[in-house]
Amino acid sequence: MSDPKFPPAHPFDFDAVRDPDDGDKLKEECGIFGVVGVTDAANFVALGLHALQHRGQEAGGIVAHHPDKGGFNSARRFGYVRDNFTRQSLMDTLPGPLAIGHVRYSTAGSKGQTQIRDVQPFFGEFSMGGAAIAHNGNITNAEALRRELIERGSIFQSSSDSECIIHLMARSLQRDIPARMEDALRRVEGAFSVVAMTRTKLIGVRDPLGVRPLVLGKVGDGWCLSSETCALDIIGAEFVREIEPGEMVVITAEGGVQSHYPFRPAKSRFCIFEHVYFSRPDSIIGGRSVYETRRQIGVELAREAPVDADLVCPVPDSGTPAAIGFAHESGIPYGMGIVRNQYMGRTFIEPTEQIRNMGVRLKLNVNRALIKGKRVILVDDSVVRGTTSRKIKEMILDAGAAEVHFRIASPPTAWPCFYGVDTPQREKLLAATMSEDEMCAHLGVDSLKFISLDGLYRAVGEAEGRDTKCPQYCDACFSGEYPVEPADMIEKGFQMKAAE
Repeated sequence: MSDPKFPPAHPFDFDAVRDPDDGDKLKEECGIFGVVGVTDAANFVALGLHALQHRGQEAGGIVAHHPDKGGFNSARRFGYVRDNFTRQSLMDTLPGPLAIGHVRYSTAGSKGQTQIRDVQPFFGEFSMGGAAIAHNGNITNAEALRRELIERGSIFQSSSDSECIIHLMARSLQRDIPARMEDALRRVEGAFSVVAMTRTKLIGVRDPLGVRPLVLGKVGDGWCLSSETCALDIIGAEFVREIEPGEMVVITAEGGVQSHYPFRPAKSRFCIFEHVYFSRPDSIIGGRSVYETRRQIGVELAREAPVDADLVCPVPDSGTPAAIGFAHESGIPYGMGIVRNQYMGRTFIEPTEQIRNMGVRLKLNVNRALIKGKRVILVDDSVVRGTTSRKIKEMILDAGAAEVHFRIASPPTAWPCFYGVDTPQREKLLAATMSEDEMCAHLGVDSLKFISLDGLYRAVGEAEGRDTKCPQYCDACFSGEYPVEPADMIEKGFQMKAAE
């Protein structure tokens, strides 16, 4: 598992280089990918992680196995996949027909203080051989498990909640690694999609509620697992199906896919925000195009919250499909009133206070010729803290817009997520402390409207809207109704929404 030729890069001071408005968007915190039964599997994994980069830009890692070339080998790096896992000299250290990988934004570890030890996949050596594991989601009882494991002698190497799974596997009395993983995951609460590997097996698991995504693909004579279908496309893999909630698949090159359901059955509660923002628009979720769903959100929003205006303008890039749907339904012309700098990356000069204060202007620029004198509808995916929305509004007015109306392609985000999404504390969420009218005044816009929760459900294919008695999705960030009790946060004093 050592990587002597390529020592870990020096950790970035991420707080020093992040845009101060960076926390004004919810961030999916991980992407996972695995391949078995192909030559140089790590190269396929690197390509898959590149396609999943939107799910985590802070760091990435790959573990591969070759029976004749050192067994398990790994590489973990800070930064983008393209800056690390495109070097052939590095990829040559990851031989073999079996590999898994992970891209990361800070999860339950220390945000802004990431260490290389926190970067997945994690590896454990057991009596029956080694295993590596990559996890997307969040374990809501991780702190209680961690205390218990430490008291029983476990020595943790990272601050990540995902490491609990490895320690629970080590303490299991089951005789093979997939069975030990089942044992471990039965102790875990929260959300988990897992891709793991032994010396010969690729393993995929989703939690009983299926909160986080995981799909199965066929690539040549081999198989792959991915957080999203868009990562299958980049390696030329055929999409086979989604891994079902509560399902475990164990895949070998010779035996193919074996499936079973080790957990107590539960009604699926897939994260609805995957439809709104997290997943790439060219992915497929539940048989539906993410792009088409977002376009339909714009259609529903135009029906629910019409306004007289001259131009429908997306806040790029996440607001674009909804803006197209809004414009089509409303009959108001669509225009690219805001242009994104596609080559922004990290600030290319010293991030002084003056540069930090440029904030949004480093990423976005207003198309003044299009905006001047117009009544503009800005369509965005969400409002979290509102800081970015205020700055965009100021930019639009500075460009000469007559009016600015915000239309938001999700309901108000009033509650934090505890299932693998980076969400500010509740008191920092604008919708937790203000009504819609108060938010409108706070942002200083002519009008502000969010899509209703029922409207969002209709857009994702639920014709009757949201079933209030048994919601079809996890929508806790909007409703405050958590399908899995966040035990660790409650212990820290988090107040759940009172039962109605």
